[in-house]
Amino acid sequence: METAGLHELSAVLAIARRGTFRAAAIDMGMSTTALSHMIGRLESQLGLRLFNRTTRSVSLTDAGRLFVEEVGPALQDIHGALQVVRSQRDEPSGTIRINAAPFAARQIISPLITGFVRRYPAVHVDLVTEARLVDIVADGFDLGVRVAALVPSDMIAVPLGRLQRYAIVASPGYVERMGKPQTPSDLFNHNCIRVRLPDGSLFRWRFEKNGEAVQTDVPGNLTLDETSVACAAAIDGIGIGCFMEEGVAEELKAGRLVRLMEDWTPPFGGLCLYYPGRRNLSAAMKAFLGTAREFAKSQDG
Repeated sequence: METAGLHELSAVLAIARRGTFRAAAIDMGMSTTALSHMIGRLESQLGLRLFNRTTRSVSLTDAGRLFVEEVGPALQDIHGALQVVRSQRDEPSGTIRINAAPFAARQIISPLITGFVRRYPAVHVDLVTEARLVDIVADGFDLGVRVAALVPSDMIAVPLGRLQRYAIVASPGYVERMGKPQTPSDLFNHNCIRVRLPDGSLFRWRFEKNGEAVQTDVPGNLTLDETSVACAAAIDGIGIGCFMEEGVAEELKAGRLVRLMEDWTPPFGGLCLYYPGRRNLSAAMKAFLGTAREFAKSQDG
């Protein structure tokens, strides 16, 4: 029987991570057809199926889940060893995979990432955005970007400077009809736009004033699972929404939304890059972290 190579093993992990052959093929830089044929050959070599495939979905078989659990950590170690060897080169090179929340990606893409790829053209930065908090090691990422409170305790964190803040907002029309809430308890007399998180739970709005911290499961007749759609609903006057300040800055400036309860939403810990401390850092990673620290200083200034 032929032995599977690193490319085939990486392909299995990419499909498991991304959930579709199409998305995994994009990550792998190949066509969906070529990826499907590659997996088919691997399954033939193994004598079992790794994926259940229909026209609409892809899922791991029991054998596939066991395969991913066993191969994933080993493949990470192999890639880590290759990166260490490459780090001996004078010029940083290779690939850095970063997982970031969508709003975080918007904040760091310029000038941090664009500045880095201009400075180090031999390094390929692969930035993946998703709202759910992933295990960056298990999912094959080198770095994560999240607010400080969400960084796992076993990771090394590099603060990126700027503090974050929530914004409670509504359309001018809604405020004219329903008035302005002054305290978190006032929200129970309003219609709030609720957001469902990737893990299925509802996002609880967070408030703080004079040392008093409150988390509220707000009432409302509309629940959505996409922040941009929730923002559109707020602009349409459906109700009050809670968003990251950065994400609604343009709408506030244009007057499409107005801010509410600003005294209950103080700044909190900003974005951090984070990565596992047990890995040897490649030259590319060292260069990126150095660039990130420069970026953080510019944000503080």
